[in-house]
Amino acid sequence: MTTSKTQKKDKWTMQNLPQGKDATKVARDFAKELLDIAKKNPVVKPGRKKIKRKHAHLLGFIQHGVNSHATGMWRNHRDKRGWKFSEPEYWVHMARTMERGMFDAMFIADELAPYNNYKQSSDDTVRYAVQCPVHEPATIVPIIGHATKHLGVGVTLSTAFVHPYAMCRHLSSLDHLTKGRVAWNIVSSYSKSEWDAYGAEMSDRSLRYERMEEYMELCYQLWNSWEEDSVIADRESGIYADPDKVHEIDFKGKFFNCKGRHFCFRSPQVSPVLWQAGSSPRGRDFAAKHAEAIFAVHPNVERMAEYRDDLNERCYTKFKREANSVKRIYGLQTIVAPTRAEAEEKYERIMSHIPLEGALAWISGHFGPDFSTYDLDEVVQNIEIPGIQGLFESIIFAKGGGPVTVKEAALIYAQGMGMPRAIGSPADVVDQMEVFMDSGADGFMLVATGTPGCFEDFADLVTPEMQKRGLLRTEYRGKTLRENLLDDGD
Repeated sequence: MTTSKTQKKDKWTMQNLPQGKDATKVARDFAKELLDIAKKNPVVKPGRKKIKRKHAHLLGFIQHGVNSHATGMWRNHRDKRGWKFSEPEYWVHMARTMERGMFDAMFIADELAPYNNYKQSSDDTVRYAVQCPVHEPATIVPIIGHATKHLGVGVTLSTAFVHPYAMCRHLSSLDHLTKGRVAWNIVSSYSKSEWDAYGAEMSDRSLRYERMEEYMELCYQLWNSWEEDSVIADRESGIYADPDKVHEIDFKGKFFNCKGRHFCFRSPQVSPVLWQAGSSPRGRDFAAKHAEAIFAVHPNVERMAEYRDDLNERCYTKFKREANSVKRIYGLQTIVAPTRAEAEEKYERIMSHIPLEGALAWISGHFGPDFSTYDLDEVVQNIEIPGIQGLFESIIFAKGGGPVTVKEAALIYAQGMGMPRAIGSPADVVDQMEVFMDSGADGFMLVATGTPGCFEDFADLVTPEMQKRGLLRTEYRGKTLRENLLDDGD
């Protein structure tokens, strides 16, 4: 791990971080700088051709917690005003808002324990509500499913600490309760804090993928073990199911053993829609083999197009899947208002809520290094990063590929995981979405800035503009999430 020999260029040090109004000014000033960079390097170029595009797929990206993916979000005067994230009414409203906005699904991210490697403690994670507290994600799936008729629910569940047999039973039950509208975001737990909380030694990344491959093999066998006509339910004879069509699994692997029948009968989708977010070469292979939709965060159109081409090649050459058979859902943060000036002011206000120390705690938790040991002016490109490589790239390119300091990296990431931002009027936002669609996006994972307001704004302002341009459905044509995800409006 390299360290810089440069001297500090400003008055802020790790022992003297900006607080209160000073911290607000630091974050707001940097927001202005990022807006200036965006204006000098516009995503939308003049002279764009008008072409017919497929419908976009939309996912509302949140957590079952007080703060999602914009650190300091809870300080926003609009955030959860009159709502409590821990109560059902909030989730009913969120779900119905997204369904009104014609979203495919709500995507519930998760973290299993508070980040603990910033200053070798979780104190600042707790102090600044850095994705903390976070309640269990699957518990709200039935609430969302019952409150809506069409909206899917994607839930993040880790393979690290749950046996495949229990996972399959859990997900099949949720698929029944939502009438076929559940998805599973497959993760293996990347954070040291999660392994610490479960009292386990963190395994090597390559070993985790080998273990996940075996995990999925067993899951497929269990989900497919009940044949379509296995349930007879003949009251006269008293026979409910044909045991010859409910197959017992006898699985012996390197990591898992299982002997028994799947405890849930065949669910509407048979298996949940499979989502994945692999960004490393091994992760991309896993996604190309298993995923029906893959999530990616890319800072510019060039990286989006590169990712599309790479994924298509992996799908076809390695796993004999057709090109574009995996939906590419790219991360995007929208800040929309009736006018561009209003949206820019809203963006600066949102950024001003970020506590720098909380932001440093988050990038420490996500990427591995304890950033309290680095100078705020250290260039992050000089620091070895063991964590989520794809997301770290989004930070590096946020300023057009130039040097990014530790302070800047923390603020960039804290606003929405380094996702590109579409800031402006409804027309401005949709113009940018069109460019991203032309660069490989089948849809967008929309990260929250303040809930439920950001999704209300999208449904009220952006959805009508997308529909006017033929970029979004006006009705749901499928019954299951899988059917709606495959419906491109052709």
